[in-house]
Amino acid sequence: MKLQNKVAIVTGSATGIGKAIAIAMASEGASVVIDYVGSPALANGVVQAIQAAGGKAVAVAADVSNPEQVNQLIQKAVESFGRLDILVNNAGLEYKHPFPEFPFDLWQKVIAVDLTGPFLCAQAAAKVMIRQGSGGRIVNISSVHEDLPMPTNAPYCAAKGGLRMLMRTIAVELAPYNINVNNIAPGAIYTPIDADVESNRAVEEKLMAEIPLGRWGKPEEVAELAVFLASDSASYCTGGTYFVDGGMIRQSGSL
Repeated sequence: MKLQNKVAIVTGSATGIGKAIAIAMASEGASVVIDYVGSPALANGVVQAIQAAGGKAVAVAADVSNPEQVNQLIQKAVESFGRLDILVNNAGLEYKHPFPEFPFDLWQKVIAVDLTGPFLCAQAAAKVMIRQGSGGRIVNISSVHEDLPMPTNAPYCAAKGGLRMLMRTIAVELAPYNINVNNIAPGAIYTPIDADVESNRAVEEKLMAEIPLGRWGKPEEVAELAVFLASDSASYCTGGTYFVDGGMIRQSGSL
């Protein structure tokens, strides 16, 4: 198993890509902390699925934009499993509005969750990893929009662009402690939130025309890369963005 005896936190892992990553890491031997906000039902379902397959997991409610809750999340991971080896910054949100009318409160919320959240979580995790003295892995789930503009989505694009430089900077700073930091940049990954796009043939065809491989990606395809970057196989990989986008970044216009 690639992650045997490792302990991982996956933020925003009650659903979607985060859920797939949590399950994949557990299947490779990691003990996993399922971070969530809101109702615990979905997060508990992920925990039960992992445990039913013979893995170890706990669910912890924590808003990644809240420093106190982030510290509690990290503390709970160590209390539950004795250490922390892997952090996956997956939690995120977006709102779409034309830029001239974009509400300031929504700008603040997107930046708080999508950029400040990874900063807070990485900082708190790095302190534990440094103290442990055995290195670690930080994997940020970014987006093709760390590089590719998307009209009506300015805060999200700004946050993901900021996450790219945050990753590059702390990768250099944390390298002496053998802590590797990388981004995964998904493109069009199908989750239930995309049902409205899939049900609109014209919109879906327009999206598929932007993707050389001509299909949606699967959350599991992102998860497999996350497992690799968290494993010893990626011990010489740090400071990079790895695209999982069917080639979209090489062909797309501004979606």
